Amino acid sequence: MSALLKQILKENKMTLIVSLPENRFDLAKAAIQAGADAIKLHVNVNHRASGNIFESVDSYVEVFRSIRDDFSGPLGIVPGGSFEDIRQSEMEQLIALGFNFYSIYAHDKPSWMLGLDKIEKTFAISSDYSLNTLGKVYHLGITALEASIIPGEEYGTPLTFRDVLAYNWLVQHVDVPVLVPSQRKLVPSDISILANAGVKAVMLGAIVIGNTEESIQERISLFRKAIDLL
Repeated sequence: MSALLKQILKENKMTLIVSLPENRFDLAKAAIQAGADAIKLHVNVNHRASGNIFESVDSYVEVFRSIRDDFSGPLGIVPGGSFEDIRQSEMEQLIALGFNFYSIYAHDKPSWMLGLDKIEKTFAISSDYSLNTLGKVYHLGITALEASIIPGEEYGTPLTFRDVLAYNWLVQHVDVPVLVPSQRKLVPSDISILANAGVKAVMLGAIVIGNTEESIQERISLFRKAIDLL
């Protein structure tokens, strides 16, 4: 079993994950060249932040193969946007295509996914989760927690100290690394603040990186520099 994600989260002060707005090789290439540590893709999702609709695995087999051939770091997948969208046959297909980890909201995650032993397991919590119900999860086979705790109507607004306190609370109360997705419009100067709160990775998506090769290359490079200065 690959433990690539777990390994880099342990080794890096801060890990830079890029959540691509579309499953395209050129966008992945731009992210990789700009210094992404890990890449995340989507299938079976109507994606709120990017406005894109992602189709089934079969629609992307060739592009997934191309990205995997070009990139040796952790490759992640959001396998569906709801419980009904998750298919066991597709998960096996994704593992065969070389995906290292999956990311999905806990309430959308069928229990059988915990039994997949050839892919690392992360899960997300949303703004309607009660933070104080979360505790130790490492023994359940979990690699990391994605703190997707910003309400949808606040997407794209600046990071606040209240957010930092919430991330800090999660870091102190769960026993796996905490990843912060860019639901807020994060800026490079937020990196040191999040690192001080114990956050182990930022997951930059459409709100921050835009949806062109140029914007991805430019913005990820700036975050890469901020992380390298930690």
